[in-house]
Amino acid sequence: MHPAGTWDLSISAPVGKINAVVVLREEAGTWHGTANGAGEEIVLRDLVLEGNRIGWQQSITKPLRLNLAFDVLVEGDTMTGSSKAGRLPASKVTGRRRGTRH
Repeated sequence: MHPAGTWDLSISAPVGKINAVVVLREEAGTWHGTANGAGEEIVLRDLVLEGNRIGWQQSITKPLRLNLAFDVLVEGDTMTGSSKAGRLPASKVTGRRRGTRH
């Protein structure tokens, strides 16, 4: 399982459906990433890969100012899991790697 690539994510959040594009890459054994959505580009923090599970932290300012924690599983070209913002309920996350057939 190699999660590098560009991912189209959909987050079913309490404020509605949010679409984002996440880019994951490995450089010298360390994982890095960015997220683009709602007019923001955000650097992912604390990116951890364990088997087919990926976790990261990010802060957003739109539509609300939130600190998000993601926990997702990658199976081939699909990603499923959740995003949590503080005490709010977890939001369902789904994604598909770009460049694959839908």
